[in-house]
Amino acid sequence: MATTTSTPATGAAPAPKYPDQVTGMDILVRALRMVGIDTMYGLVGIPVTEVAYIAQMQGMRFVGFRHEQQAGMAAATHGYLTHTPGVLLTVSSLGFLNGLTATTNATVNCYPMIQISGSSEREPIDLLQGTYEGLDQLSIAKPLVKAAYRVNRPEDIPTAVVRAYRAAISGRPGGVYLDVTTPTLGAIMDATEADKLFYSPVDLCPAMPPAPEAVKRAAELIATARKPAFIFGKGAAYARVEDRLKALVDKTGIPYFPMSMAKGILPDDGPLSALSCRSTIMEESDVVVLVGARLNWLLSRGKGKWSADTKFVQLDIDPEEIDINRPVAAPVVGDLASSLDALIAALPDKMAMDASWVPSLQAQTKEKNARFAQRLEANAAASPMNHWTALNAIKPVLEANPDVILVNEGANTLDDTRDTINMSRPRHRIDCATWAIMGMGMGSCVGAAVSTGKSVVAVEGDSAFGFSGMDFSTICRFKLPVTVVIFNNGGIYNGIGVNPSGGSDPAPTTLDVNARYDKLGEAFGAKSYYVTTPSELSEALAEAIASKAPAMIDVQLGADSGKESGHIGYLNPAPLEDFTV
Repeated sequence: MATTTSTPATGAAPAPKYPDQVTGMDILVRALRMVGIDTMYGLVGIPVTEVAYIAQMQGMRFVGFRHEQQAGMAAATHGYLTHTPGVLLTVSSLGFLNGLTATTNATVNCYPMIQISGSSEREPIDLLQGTYEGLDQLSIAKPLVKAAYRVNRPEDIPTAVVRAYRAAISGRPGGVYLDVTTPTLGAIMDATEADKLFYSPVDLCPAMPPAPEAVKRAAELIATARKPAFIFGKGAAYARVEDRLKALVDKTGIPYFPMSMAKGILPDDGPLSALSCRSTIMEESDVVVLVGARLNWLLSRGKGKWSADTKFVQLDIDPEEIDINRPVAAPVVGDLASSLDALIAALPDKMAMDASWVPSLQAQTKEKNARFAQRLEANAAASPMNHWTALNAIKPVLEANPDVILVNEGANTLDDTRDTINMSRPRHRIDCATWAIMGMGMGSCVGAAVSTGKSVVAVEGDSAFGFSGMDFSTICRFKLPVTVVIFNNGGIYNGIGVNPSGGSDPAPTTLDVNARYDKLGEAFGAKSYYVTTPSELSEALAEAIASKAPAMIDVQLGADSGKESGHIGYLNPAPLEDFTV
């Protein structure tokens, strides 16, 4: 395949004489293959278009998007689900910035990901001489990602790729930025010299066992606890330690509470699941064991309802995560697999747990679940539908298809779906996670479907879908088994906002309750449904999942369905009971 490289800044470069010569682009793709990368997500243009073509030529799958942010969300989801860095390819300047949102989000959420961006030649950038897309990308990326490197010579590309891979996957995973200059991409090398650059890297993600004294300290605290609880985070899901967690729970009899993306590590409806007892755990537990979970805002930073007497055991790969909000009595720093193996071995066969603790949580779970079921049943026939009506129709379909991966984002749509849909398998729920970032929906659908081959269902609020909706076309172009369900209540939170000035402009939270999202699905060739009743919704969803083809379901809700979730009281004139658990 002949290769030429040109930009407005440098003019045409000479073409390599294959097979005796190769370019930096050839070396880059081969280096990615060297570390086992077989899929790349991105959006092409100057100066990386040929990288994507070469990737396809060398047997790598390239998934092209409409927007770099969605391609990055796909790469991040790929990394989370596979334990292998997802790779994002972007053009320079604004393309780089669009993708950087996803790479930063991957860093915060500990997803292994590598963003590779072409960049303009250095000299006019450094002198601010107004070159084509002359952004100092490396300087911008460095404070926002786990690691960032620039490649200025084709000879350094394999080393840079290996370093990026190690940084992304080892320790606490995260996003890595790899800046490859246009001269480097277009540089020509003799093929025989290029061959000498490649090697097989050893132990890219080494185990990091914890200190024995740390394990002993944690085991003693857990064994003597009267009201202990485990909290599982998405770090535990990513680490693939569900068998070890089952062994830990079976040995100790201690109840567990899964965070949102940890749902399904052990069954949400298991006998020791305390999913409905969050407040009780916070108020009454004397020892709480955080397993791959951070004591951040999602757990009130250890404050609020938390008892001042609660002692924490924390299993984490990163020592800097310890003591960030509350003192941790027994930190266990190491990879979760090694830490759990050591902890299970160190725990005695008999715990000091209060005999009434588990039965009291089980009774509370039964009571709260009954109340929740009543809420769903009371809204089952609402017309027009509200969130609970729609979820009551979706719940049995999804729970009958436990191997379907659920992608979920929105405001009410996120909260209510999380509380309604039980998960029974690990890594089958993907949402906006730690930063609560909107606009991950279509990208995460693509990343999940491509990386696992499984069917995916996205449950989206209409506002959330708007961030990424155009990349439903990517789902269709690649014929992925993805069903997108859009809850249309016509607004951000709801569609009944009022312009306080009395003017004709819509309120800040108002979108369009009459929008027909199913027509967008039709435009891209997907099987599309417009549903207004629960029976129509459940039938459409079951049919769409069974088809294993792109599908879109536009769920018409009432404009008054939903509430403002930022505690701005006057925007919710009719108080609604909060069933969030």
